[in-house]
This record gives sequence, C-alpha cells and structure tokens, in this order.
Amino acid sequence: MDVVNRALLVEGDAVLPLVKALSSETRQAMLGLLTHKVLNLSELAATMNLPHSTVSFNVNQLEAVGLVVVETEPGTRGIQKLCSKRYDEVRIRLPGAAVEAAPNHVQISMPIGSYRSVEASPTCGLVSETKIIGMLDDPRSFFEPEHVNAQLLWFGAGHVEYAFPNNVPYGAVTTELSLSMELCSEAPNYNPDWPSDITLWINDVEVGTWTSPGDFGGKAALLTPSWWQVEGTTYGVLKQWSVSERGAMIDGVSLGATAIADLNLAKANHIRVRIGVKEDARNKGGLNLFGRKFGNYPQDIVMRLGFVFPAGAPIPPAGTLG
Repeated sequence: MDVVNRALLVEGDAVLPLVKALSSETRQAMLGLLTHKVLNLSELAATMNLPHSTVSFNVNQLEAVGLVVVETEPGTRGIQKLCSKRYDEVRIRLPGAAVEAAPNHVQISMPIGSYRSVEASPTCGLVSETKIIGMLDDPRSFFEPEHVNAQLLWFGAGHVEYAFPNNVPYGAVTTELSLSMELCSEAPNYNPDWPSDITLWINDVEVGTWTSPGDFGGKAALLTPSWWQVEGTTYGVLKQWSVSERGAMIDGVSLGATAIADLNLAKANHIRVRIGVKEDARNKGGLNLFGRKFGNYPQDIVMRLGFVFPAGAPIPPAGTLG
C-alpha cells in the first residue's frame, strides 16, 4: 500500500471480490460520504435514506474487502458502529502482469491444514472441501490424518502454529516479511457482532493484534461448497501483517516497533508462525481461518519475504535458494 496517498494495490485472486464490492452504486455512494468524515450506521442510513439493514449489509461488503474500517464505541443509546474509509485509491494489476513486484523476494503458500501444532477449545472443528473432518466440537479431530486437507478451521479459544520454510538465499539479508490470510471471529453458528482479538506471532515474537468485528455467515460466499450450511460461518476478512526495518503493520497501519531484526530469521531453516487468541485478550471471540477453497479469497496463508544481498556478498545463480 502507498501510505501517503492511501492507495491499495490489488492483484491476483483478490481482484474479483473487490471488483464485486465496487460494482454497487450504493456502496460507491457510501465511500463518497466517508471520504472526509467518519459516520455511524444510523447516520449513513439517514443520509442515504435507506433501511438500517441495507446499510449494514453494504458496509459489511466493503469491510470484507478492506475498503472500510468499522469500529465500535459507546454511544448515547448503547454501542454504535463507526465507519471510516481506509483508502482513497485502488490500483488493480491486470492478469498477465508479473505477480512479483521486485526480483528479490520469495513467496510461500501454506495450506491451513498443514499446521505443526494446535490448541483448540470448543466451539471448534475443521472441514475439507467435501466434508467435516472428525467430529464437531472435539479438539481430537485436529489430529486426524485428514487434517492436512482442511479448508476451514475454527476454535473458540486457542491457537494454531505453522512452520514455513526459510527460502531466502544464503548470503542474503531479509528486509521484509508479510503474511496474508482470510480470517474472522468464531461464534456459535455466526454473529457479525462478535469481536475477537486475533494475535500473530513470528518465531515467538508478538507482531500485533487485529480485532475482528465478528463472525460472518448467513449467505453463500464466493467459494462456499454447495453442501455447507450458510447458517454457519461462510467468509472472513483478508488481512495482511507485515514486518520491516520500520516496524510492524497491518494493512499499512502501524502496529508497533517490532522490526524485522527482532524476528531472528537468519538463525533457523524455518519460520514459526502462530495465530491465535490470548488467554488474557479483552475480546476472546475465537478464530475462523479459511483456505483457498472456502470464503471469498482463493488463497492459503501466503508469506512473502523480501531480501537484499549485502555489498560484496556472492549472489547465487538464479533459482538457487537456501
């Protein structure tokens, strides 16, 4: 993201959901209203002369693709949802263009079922593209041999950890790490008003926390299998954490001072990634994690590593990785 101009670059599998969200004149009008000020749902409904339910639905569509941020705070008549516009510009890289923005990077796609360890408490479960794996609300199901085929997993409390290969070439220095994934809170069935503080750790270093506003369902998403009940969770929000020399960010917004050097990436042949909800989190609303065949985004967990070769360091031949 171009932070100064608040521009979002979209490419690959993320293009279609975003274009669909922008195809509505109602949602385009909402973005226009949110250009210079923050409005709550009631103010949006009154300004647009639309039912509150219609406004809420369309705001959820914009939030799901990252164009709008929704935050809750106390109001004069209970809790109010404040809506703000995240970007002023969207840039779409058309199919056929190179996916990588620079030559000095590697990208790894990790299926959500290929976790190294997991701690899950009910409500919990996991499903493949075609069926439920094991039994629902039984943490033992996460250790079934079929867990590697999971396309959606969820738990009310706990965490899941992955081991990504450290494919930065020998002699290179990692300058940036980013992780993108589709996820949301976990409520019984689904509940769009169910906040959860979801935290990311890399090599046991806390990168930062994102508060998911809810657990989204009630309708089929782009990739919902025909057998899955829409009364359950069907989609999440695509989030991107990143760590560089400048610190940690989520979707281009600062999370704190954790820098790339703090992650100790050069000392191991793999990178440990943990996603979960802390036991002392303020909002203990669980987690849903989506694979490439569930939700709205056809991708697994994607890690991108940027690197440089220090002056004088030998550069290995193309295609040679550590």
